[in-house]
Amino acid sequence: MPAEAWPAGGLAGIGDEAAPDLDGQLAAVRALGWDAVELRTIDGLAVADLDHAGRDRLVRAVDAAGIRVVCLDSRIGGWAGTIADPLDRDTGELAALAALGPELGTGFVRIMSYPNAGLPGAGWRQAVVERIRVLADLAAAAGITLLHENCAGWAATSAERTLDLLDAVGSPALRLLFDVGNGVAHGYDAPSLLAELVPFVAHVHVKDAVGGGTGATYTLPGDGKAGVAECLRLLRAGGYSGALSIEPHLATRPHEGRWADVTGTASFIAAGRRLAELVEDTPC
Repeated sequence: MPAEAWPAGGLAGIGDEAAPDLDGQLAAVRALGWDAVELRTIDGLAVADLDHAGRDRLVRAVDAAGIRVVCLDSRIGGWAGTIADPLDRDTGELAALAALGPELGTGFVRIMSYPNAGLPGAGWRQAVVERIRVLADLAAAAGITLLHENCAGWAATSAERTLDLLDAVGSPALRLLFDVGNGVAHGYDAPSLLAELVPFVAHVHVKDAVGGGTGATYTLPGDGKAGVAECLRLLRAGGYSGALSIEPHLATRPHEGRWADVTGTASFIAAGRRLAELVEDTPC
């Protein structure tokens, strides 16, 4: 893309939203004319769980395709667990991704901030801060950056809590991943939240939806109620220079146990084309 194009980090997509297999994921990105992918699972297996042969194949395939990797999506702190889960599970996953990231040319690892497990509010906060501080120290030592997503956990839906988390952890190895579509499912206004967080956002996911809660119905970007266009305006005005990565949820919804089927590639490409149109229309 031209040097003056926005965003400087380009357009990308979470590969398994297009296809379960690596070849299908890379082909979908290439079909959009993009050179970047975000990785979460390969053939339904979390990237961190790939064996040595699987990791080698992944690195070779990405390199051969001339595709950049913009982020690795971990399960750390996510919706499938709680703050009571063993810490060594998370440190193990982080170690695997910290070793793989440099081979793929990325230093970003997505995390969340742990759903509660019956702790009182102050205790939940303390446990989250302590755990993410440990993880951020490990990330800093490995030369990578953790990106907290506004999805599941203590700091997910509140700018006050998100900024508190960044301040309490106090590490340059912790920054933010903002998903512009999460507000619909989680009951908050995404543009209002983003307006307070823009300076700390290092990576962005794009999806859109109508409805709410477990009844959210996902749409092409711009067709729903997430405020995608307004979020893009806020990001551009705020000097955001990272990547915009589609996570359409049209065929793949991991939280529902629903993975990409034969319709995945087509819907992924449609979402990518729509995002490109919205970016083109985002004022300087």
